[in-house]
Amino acid sequence: QVQLVESGGGLVQPGGSLSLSCSASGDIPGFNAMGWYRQAPGKEREEVATKDNGGWTKYVDSVKGRFTLSRETGWNTVYLQMNSLKPEDTALYYCTFFALDGSVQYWGQGIQVTVSS
Repeated sequence: QVQLVESGGGLVQPGGSLSLSCSASGDIPGFNAMGWYRQAPGKEREEVATKDNGGWTKYVDSVKGRFTLSRETGWNTVYLQMNSLKPEDTALYYCTFFALDGSVQYWGQGIQVTVSS
């Protein structure tokens, strides 16, 4: 089992920045991928950013150039730095831990990001 603990988020004005972190604990496999999904009101969850521990990273097009997902070797924590935030980034953000087949195996409980003036 893997447990995910999220922190960060909150309220920020358009153009501002926020950071999210997610720490994984438990029985973590040697290879893993972690990242963030988000769900805006009335919309389906979408994959925002995902990174494995081999250097592979992907971002949804809408956040490219604005969000950075990072992790350090030996750490079980990922960080999502969100810059130039837009109102459409407002969502509940979920830390995600992936199975080897690419499916989400574990979900965080969700952390709110609100971008509003």
